[in-house]
Amino acid sequence: MYDLSKVVVTSSPHIKAGDDTRSLMLDVLIALLPALCVAVYTFGWRALVLTVISMVACAVFETIYNKIVGHPNTVGDLSCFVTGVLIAFNVPVSAPWWMVVFGALFGIIIVKMLFGGIGKNFMNPALGARAFMMASWAGLMTTWTAPHANLPLIGTVNLTDAISTATPLASLKNGVLPDATLMDMFLGQTGGVIGETSAIALIAGGLYLLWRKVITINIPAAYILTVAVVTFLFPMGDVSRVQWMLYQVLSGGLMLGAIFMATDYVTSPVTPRGQIIFGIGCGLLTVFIRYFGNLPEGVSYSILIMNTLVWAIDKATHPRKFGYALDKKKEAQ
Repeated sequence: MYDLSKVVVTSSPHIKAGDDTRSLMLDVLIALLPALCVAVYTFGWRALVLTVISMVACAVFETIYNKIVGHPNTVGDLSCFVTGVLIAFNVPVSAPWWMVVFGALFGIIIVKMLFGGIGKNFMNPALGARAFMMASWAGLMTTWTAPHANLPLIGTVNLTDAISTATPLASLKNGVLPDATLMDMFLGQTGGVIGETSAIALIAGGLYLLWRKVITINIPAAYILTVAVVTFLFPMGDVSRVQWMLYQVLSGGLMLGAIFMATDYVTSPVTPRGQIIFGIGCGLLTVFIRYFGNLPEGVSYSILIMNTLVWAIDKATHPRKFGYALDKKKEAQ
């Protein structure tokens, strides 16, 4: 993989070698702020507390690892803080703080640092952490609370603190439209993990990243459009095609995954054509898992699967050098 310890090599052709990693990560953190603000409004201050705990845990684990192996501390590039925010964004607000810490441990140490640190990991650390937490504590990862419930800042959430609710995807899994309106989902007034509920906040962050030329439109557009087209052509149940498609696009982690995690600089293709193929693959896998998998959501696993195929996509879509074969023939003569 690419070594980003000093120079960032990204999926964006607008970002040149030598750009400071810290400034890029700072842009991503700024882009995540709208979704964090909506999460605090929807789920209360507990959402902010879990996010801060996750960020601090990621920084601590990266510092400890660098100290053990004798490497310079890389916390200053801010990438661990981005991972921390995204890990928190991928858990329900009812999650205990210790689970977030274990997620940070897995994401930073196992997925990122053991492979050489930033630029050398082959999968997104936050998504790797989510998969680990889902496999280890499936019950806690799928317990949702209603918006504006009265939750303790850090303590254990029980039935007296919150009203259990179903996410829109749980209803869609059964072929029926959820009780939440499209506007509720657009604004983020539904159940779900901390950072996925507000489509408008995530889109605002994505537009900021596009404006700053941190990402390109290729992966998010290919990903979201693929989900939209497939769900429009193949709706479940006796529902309107357009409504079914809009609910599928606005629900779950599609916006969060397509904008902030599928576009990860290290684990996505570098060629424009490869980015489109990557996005289409993520979209197809997401719909397939949503329709046929045991879980209602498939965004995280879809991106992780496609992460493992990035090397092949880059190899297949890498531009061919003109005259290369001719030069080889001349050398042979």
